[in-house]
Amino acid sequence: MRISVDAMGGDNAPGAIVEGCLMAAARKPDYTIQLIGDREAIERAMGKLGAGGVGGGVGTGSAGGGAIEVLNATQAISGDEVPTRAIREKKDSSIVVGLRLVRDNETDSFLSCGNTGALLTGAMLIAGRVKGVDRPALAPMVPTGRGQAMLIDAGLNTSCKPVNYQQFAEIGSIYMKEVYSIREPKVGLLNVGTEGNKGTEVVKEAFGRLSELRGINFIGNIESRDLTEGKCDVAVCDGFVGNIVLKLYESIGAYIKSGILEVFTRNAFSKLAASMIKKDMKALFKKFDYEAYGGTPILGVGGSVFKGHGNSSAKAVMYAIECAASFAKTSVLDQIKARFAPSRA
Repeated sequence: MRISVDAMGGDNAPGAIVEGCLMAAARKPDYTIQLIGDREAIERAMGKLGAGGVGGGVGTGSAGGGAIEVLNATQAISGDEVPTRAIREKKDSSIVVGLRLVRDNETDSFLSCGNTGALLTGAMLIAGRVKGVDRPALAPMVPTGRGQAMLIDAGLNTSCKPVNYQQFAEIGSIYMKEVYSIREPKVGLLNVGTEGNKGTEVVKEAFGRLSELRGINFIGNIESRDLTEGKCDVAVCDGFVGNIVLKLYESIGAYIKSGILEVFTRNAFSKLAASMIKKDMKALFKKFDYEAYGGTPILGVGGSVFKGHGNSSAKAVMYAIECAASFAKTSVLDQIKARFAPSRA
């Protein structure tokens, strides 16, 4: 399993990216992890971690560990660059090089924690869309009262047509079936009310399409509270709404953790109470920890492309790599291609 990683993308690059790759390689002996970026900067970061940490250097793996390789890229795309211009002008950037590997089937999956707009734009321009898919989508997992659910789209398409909502539902259902083994994923349309006549004209038309769509377990409109309660496995929305929901999730998680810690460190009695439920508190905090959810797939493009959080720590990078590898081992991409093949009925 070969996973290519943008070593220069993200707030903590290349240090945290390199460390996360080494951690993933140590855990997964069948991985070959390819770091893409400034070779000297990558090797300096590896040196600070013990001359590579995994097997004594670039291109080798430790006993029982995976291999680490470095692919030099002379350019990097910063977070504030205009996506389309950066992709077109920086042909030897770590993002563009990684996406070309996806296009040419020279890697099983590509992960970047860098410029989101550049990655999404590049994924469509370089890796290309699956034939029949009108618009790819960003599809993160979010915690719910019953586990987790997919939010699709979460930022790639801020303005959508009814057909886009329909396709998001189809793509999301395939992913949840193949990756999470949910036989009939429940699909909900995120709206301001559960009645079929609620929402904008576009959303109402999307409701009609989803209601008539075969092969999808559509449960109707859902409100945001239905999502958090776990009433659906796939929450469909446009990228404007989805991105707001996603960022609210992240901030609420941090708020809850801060509030609970404040209560349980107030005095000796509260500290004693905290010590008695330490394990349960840790599990709760993990549920809202974005690092534990790994990377976010860009679904609908012609390959396995994952986006990691811009502020990813080494642990988050490790989980994102494992998430990308798990996706690559499934038939999700083949299933999406089959679902949207021009010859389908």
